[in-house]
Amino acid sequence: MTIKLYCFGESGNAYKAALTLQLARLDWSPIYVDFFGGETRSERFRSEINSMGEVPTLMDGETTLSQSGAIQHYLCDTYAPDFGTRHDHKNEVLRWVLWDNHKLSSQAGVARFLQNFVPEEKRPEPVITFLKGRLKAAFKILDAHLADREWIADKTPTIADFSCCGYLFYPEPYGFVRKDWKHIDRWLSRLQELPDWKHPYDLMPGNPADRA
Repeated sequence: MTIKLYCFGESGNAYKAALTLQLARLDWSPIYVDFFGGETRSERFRSEINSMGEVPTLMDGETTLSQSGAIQHYLCDTYAPDFGTRHDHKNEVLRWVLWDNHKLSSQAGVARFLQNFVPEEKRPEPVITFLKGRLKAAFKILDAHLADREWIADKTPTIADFSCCGYLFYPEPYGFVRKDWKHIDRWLSRLQELPDWKHPYDLMPGNPADRA
């Protein structure tokens, strides 16, 4: 049975789940969600897809899950243990997934949204500046961690890598300039070299050009 992932291309959190599905070579299908058209706030979406009104949402047979970290852990535990649940490093994998969700993606997602998808006259510049400061601190931690290793939590790629990269391939400005972080840059290049890797706008339907 094909796994369904409710998602849209602009969502870095959805990309984490989509990339895990893709690199695990699972039979899956992206289901486009019109976030900018208000679909996640609709009664139908909240009653039939996800009561939290968000993406990503994964449907695999009788299993329905939201929250990218939970989805990644489920996929890893059920189908792809080599991505983080098969060995002694599983707690280190979880540590970095939680760090990303709290310290990196949470700041990046909001900063990117406010700077690129909110009308210019409504952008809260002090908030964006604050978030960029928080992001810089997170990038310093990640860059230093990657200085002497190829992957974040183990000697092979895991969902820790697929989580922390969630927003780092997007082209829109929000405080991340790849060339400024040499160890992150090399790590992202290694991810791009993995068989079946795809850019978020190629992996999921929906991108800013569709609304231009």
